[in-house]
Amino acid sequence: MLIVDIDTERAEALSRELPGSKFLKCDITDQSAVNATFDKIDALDILVNNAGIGLVGNIEETAPEDFARLFQVNVEGMYFVTKAAIGKLVASKGTVVNIGSVAGLVGIKRRYAYCATKGAVIAMTRQLAVDYAGKVRVNVVCPGTVDTPFVEAYLEKFHKHEKEKVRGELNQRQLVGRLGKPDEIAYSVLYLCSSEAEFATGSALTIDGGWTAV
Repeated sequence: MLIVDIDTERAEALSRELPGSKFLKCDITDQSAVNATFDKIDALDILVNNAGIGLVGNIEETAPEDFARLFQVNVEGMYFVTKAAIGKLVASKGTVVNIGSVAGLVGIKRRYAYCATKGAVIAMTRQLAVDYAGKVRVNVVCPGTVDTPFVEAYLEKFHKHEKEKVRGELNQRQLVGRLGKPDEIAYSVLYLCSSEAEFATGSALTIDGGWTAV
């Protein structure tokens, strides 16, 4: 298993928890760095694209540079990584799982740029599945709100004075009344990478506690 990340401290800590894993530092927004990283990889069976940043703001509140930065990380970075990996994945008849979001399926208040990028991730997934049908399976997982450091950072930045109130509102946004758990998303990825999912390609698997069912 290869962990490719820009956050050395957390990636190395994760690698220590996963026997046999290896950490490779790489900024996915730098195409040259991405290509150099994948040149070090002899073979690849599975690619999980799980890098992304968020932004709170409607279109009037979204600065052009912030809009561009979200697309640089969430969309262009995924393009660079997948482009560098696709030849190796074809050789192994491998699998790609992209991490999208319900934000690519429904509109979320004050998430203009984020919704735009996650909509692009879903479209890229489906298009790639068409071009590489029978060669590489390509799917996307669309989580609802998951209890991760990403959510904690949002609460700390925008709702420091009312964190528990807003956390409760986030819980209730899912029909089941709670945030998702990281392991629940990980197991959905595991399923899509398994032989049991060989008939699944071009799919958007929604793991959102019922949010998009309303």
